[in-house]
Amino acid sequence: MKTIFHHIKGDKAIWAIVTILAIFSFMPIYSASTNLVYVVGNGSTLGHLVKHIVLLLTGFAVIYGVHKIPYRYFSGGSALMLPVVVLLLIVTLAQGTTIGGANASRWIRIPFVGIGFQTSTLAGLVLMVYVARYLAKNKEKLIDFKESLINLWLPVGLVLVLILPANFSTTAIIFFMVLLLSFIGGYPLKFIGYILGIGLFAFLFFILVAKAFPDAMPNRVNTWKSRIENFSKSDGKEDYQVEKAKIAIATGGVVGKGPGKSVQKNFLPQSSSDFIYAIIVEEYGFVGALVVVFIYFLLLFRILITAKKATTIFATLLVIGVGVPIVFQAMINMAVAVNILPVTGQTLPLISSGGTSIWMTCFALGMILSVSASKNETEETILDDNPLDILHETID
Repeated sequence: MKTIFHHIKGDKAIWAIVTILAIFSFMPIYSASTNLVYVVGNGSTLGHLVKHIVLLLTGFAVIYGVHKIPYRYFSGGSALMLPVVVLLLIVTLAQGTTIGGANASRWIRIPFVGIGFQTSTLAGLVLMVYVARYLAKNKEKLIDFKESLINLWLPVGLVLVLILPANFSTTAIIFFMVLLLSFIGGYPLKFIGYILGIGLFAFLFFILVAKAFPDAMPNRVNTWKSRIENFSKSDGKEDYQVEKAKIAIATGGVVGKGPGKSVQKNFLPQSSSDFIYAIIVEEYGFVGALVVVFIYFLLLFRILITAKKATTIFATLLVIGVGVPIVFQAMINMAVAVNILPVTGQTLPLISSGGTSIWMTCFALGMILSVSASKNETEETILDDNPLDILHETID
């Protein structure tokens, strides 16, 4: 046991929090997967649990592998990965909007393995590291808005435009996080205002194009519109998922019905992914709901401590850029489940089922732990790294 801990570096509290979330997820996943088994007719509850455990184990392998990489590699690596991510997003969009009746414009199928991969999740992660790299490189410089439009906002805009047709909520989260990171990284507030204006104009233009050419992007704008309308209506007509989630939460009480005893899991679609928090509240009650919220805020606290202790500007921005979105996504998922926000399709990190979400969350955590494990990096050793030199070192 001592040998295992000897190889684990970085913030031990983050390791502990992630382990607690992962272990806690077993029972809700096992319980909530009954909807997939008995309603959808997909597999067995034990099979879904085993799959989830395997995904988490591979996720922990990702954390371990990534946290052993010196974080300076992520700076140049993001510049190398950005064109790859753009290409993957184009392929994802080009494959069409439905496969077997399901929306597939968010996913590509990994050859030979047969696993779906959500490219927007990878894109968001790479983009946040790229933005951190740009801000760190220009921290001591007087930023020229035109130059930043080409080197910073053009890549950001391109990625967001490619994600938007299939996934508005992810686009909005990434855009908000990029603006937040830019503000923290010292990008002029006036320029952030310009970018916000450009972003809103581009979004309105997208809606007009989607309305004018409905065959190009079938049902997307209508889906967003109906979700917002259903959320804001006061006449009692609600989305079926929201209605069942409300029942689950209302019947949970203070301590819940007990592990595995949820009733609404049999009726609630996405009970093991988007709406798993409602099942947690039903089974573990108000107490369980608060404990989950507390654990995520504890993770945020440790992320911010890691950012504060970082020895370079890039490390600080990297930790905030890839760490804060994890907790932000968790808050959105829980807010949707309790009907504070309209349905978005965001999963609960490390608890919901879903390979891409788990792997990308683990990759981000690995980067944060890489920073917390590093003591001797300087700004020069990181930002002077040429992406091609990194590629050459990696191949060697």
